[in-house]
Amino acid sequence: MQFSTKIFSQADINSPKQLKASLLALLAYPSDCLVLAYTKADVDALRGSKAKSGVLAELDRILGGSVTHANLVGDLDTQQASVCSLRAEKSWAAAGVKTKRVLLACLGDVNFAEARSLNAFSKIARSALKHLSGGSIQNAVWFIPSFALGHRAEFIAEEVRLTIQYAGDQAYRFGVRQPAMKFKAKDKADAFNHLIFAGNDACAKELKAAVAEGVAMVEGMNLAKDLGNLPPNICTPTYLGKAAQGLSKKTALKVEVMGRKQIEALGMGSFLSVAQGSNTPPQFIVMRHQGGKVGEAPIVLVGKGITFDTGGISLKPGEAMDEMKYDMCGAASVIGTMYATALMKLKKNVIGVVPTCENMPSGNATRPGDIVKSMSGQTIEILNTDAEGRLILCDALTYVERFKPKAVIDVATLTGACVIALGHVHSGLFSDDEALVGALTKAGHASLDTVWRLPLDAAYHEQLKSNFADVANIGGRPAGSVTAACFLSRFTEKYKWAHLDIAGTAWKSGAAKGATGRPVPLLVNYLLEQK
Repeated sequence: MQFSTKIFSQADINSPKQLKASLLALLAYPSDCLVLAYTKADVDALRGSKAKSGVLAELDRILGGSVTHANLVGDLDTQQASVCSLRAEKSWAAAGVKTKRVLLACLGDVNFAEARSLNAFSKIARSALKHLSGGSIQNAVWFIPSFALGHRAEFIAEEVRLTIQYAGDQAYRFGVRQPAMKFKAKDKADAFNHLIFAGNDACAKELKAAVAEGVAMVEGMNLAKDLGNLPPNICTPTYLGKAAQGLSKKTALKVEVMGRKQIEALGMGSFLSVAQGSNTPPQFIVMRHQGGKVGEAPIVLVGKGITFDTGGISLKPGEAMDEMKYDMCGAASVIGTMYATALMKLKKNVIGVVPTCENMPSGNATRPGDIVKSMSGQTIEILNTDAEGRLILCDALTYVERFKPKAVIDVATLTGACVIALGHVHSGLFSDDEALVGALTKAGHASLDTVWRLPLDAAYHEQLKSNFADVANIGGRPAGSVTAACFLSRFTEKYKWAHLDIAGTAWKSGAAKGATGRPVPLLVNYLLEQK
């Protein structure tokens, strides 16, 4: 999917004086489809008995009555997110119209003074994009000022990024972008492959910046999806390391990949206890984006990278175990976010850290009851080997202390308990830092990649007590996602920290089975807003 911008200098269909000239300029641009938004008020004006005015009435005059005809046959609706498609007629050419279609998207009952929510806009954008795809339309011009209704510049940027996010998500096909990864011979990309965001002088700067940010975010999401969807016989820890290193050839990212000996030298006994049951070697990936000042404290992202999770000796049930290849979606989202950060040339220092291995049963595998020593020096009694994600993350969270971070966010498909608590709508958010909670919540709303805060009360730590070690790796069934986060918090006391449990949001099961690319939009929006 391609995205670009086109500036029509004085185009402003919200200005009665400029309306006709603006529409003529937009319609004269050759494309498969021009996408315009309208309101209930525009429909009322078209249907009124007095002198007809407004965007639909003027469009109708230029197009020789096409809008009136659509209204008469019942195609023009006033319900929010409804769409109406007009196809080119012979009369259009005489008026200088070069677009082949006009797609009208209804904003509903709003006016210029009202501030519309991003939730409402997302509904409208999804409806319009769905209509554009699946047919013969290859490119479309999306006139942003008609959707923004003169709202503030940051709202325009949010709308553009959301539209690109949805268009990229809709266009994604596993393996189509990279022929070397193609696993299904009949898969093919949708015909709709180019979305042109049109604006005017008033929003040109914001529009161009937002499109660049949105494109980078979609590239990061696509990478995260590709990695999450790959079969585990291909996407091994070694593959993840090479994928990260490959990004350093495309961008300014600096990537270091450490193997077993280096991990052992660091004293990561907890991480290695998970890896020891597999013949596939573990990897520890560090990705650096140096976009800020030298010495400026970085934001650090840590992603859980279990490339396949059998549960180890605490073996999972066989049903749906194939989906346990997605247990590295935390790692995939961190790698994807780092790629997006580099593509945007973000003027901040950001570091991505990914501990990655398999969790397999074998004669060498860790047993329930084993005690291991973490990099922090704390000992851990492993009561369940299927609670392995926290065991690799805790050493990574200790490792990142050396960066003296501004903030650390770990991302993990950590617990089935979080799926039970929040379903597939919100990612679980755990943190005691109010500013960090606020920033992540705001970023979630801006990207509609939302989070919901869950508790970290000290009382929950009681469930992690062990008779034989400093801490147990599980706290029983009650509040499973909370006790998992409490476990991680023991290794994060030297910096500001938040934990995102994405077990319910990183992956879809059933007919739509596959990686979602979440929470790349959330993380990208968070990084964009940091000062």
